[in-house]
Amino acid sequence: MSSEIIPKKILVVDDEEDIAVHLSNILKGANYEVIYTTKGRDALELVKSFKPNLIILDILIPDMEGSEVASILTQDPATADITIIFLTGVIITKKEESWINKTGKHYLMAKPTTTKELLDKVKEALSR
Repeated sequence: MSSEIIPKKILVVDDEEDIAVHLSNILKGANYEVIYTTKGRDALELVKSFKPNLIILDILIPDMEGSEVASILTQDPATADITIIFLTGVIITKKEESWINKTGKHYLMAKPTTTKELLDKVKEALSR
């Protein structure tokens, strides 16, 4: 029997490609398997094929808001259990904050974040 550890899969979704690449590189350096996209609709397709354990999701994405992506994923039984870290540089509304808190399994982080803060939050989210 193999004792090989399978890396956790993370999907990064950010409309700014340089940020998505930066986050992906940090996560790859911590031995996670990572892919990224800059579009919400692409994220929905990638979730089906990549099957991530965690999604790091910006709230403001040009083709559809991150909250809409999250809502679609949480309503689908095949993807409802995927934890999401909302990483955003904008102030969120009370409605969005309430939804994030109500689910009990999603997290909210403000941009900019440090490498340590990001990796700590990812580790916490994946340990649930």
